[in-house]
Amino acid sequence: MQFGTGSDQFMSDINVTPFVDVMLVLLIIFMVTAPMMVQGVNVDLPKATAKALKSNEEQLIVSVDIDGKVFINEQPVKVAGLTPKLRAILEHFENKNVYLRADKKVPYGIVVNVISKIKQAGVDSLGMITLPDDEKEES
Repeated sequence: MQFGTGSDQFMSDINVTPFVDVMLVLLIIFMVTAPMMVQGVNVDLPKATAKALKSNEEQLIVSVDIDGKVFINEQPVKVAGLTPKLRAILEHFENKNVYLRADKKVPYGIVVNVISKIKQAGVDSLGMITLPDDEKEES
């Protein structure tokens, strides 16, 4: 008893339907989970009344979180190694501008120490990042 067309050749067509189904499921999973994967340094910035600066180039941001940990663009770094790392990074920048984000509950001495390390790296301009003072702050 024979089934088929009577020829002994194998079918060489690839069935892509299961492949497409799997790819669509993976696409949906990544689309749903991508917004939840936002990374960054959680810093509670102080409020100030100043206008926002507009710039088209990439910014170099040094952050100090509430625990006193220091980050260069979300990459953790020790305070002692901040100056050499900034020097190495700033070699690739035309203008040597750095912005500092510090949590408002970080002791003043830690922020001043980070500022001095940034200045030792040869920074031309150091800006401070704050939140706009639109709302009355409750204390």
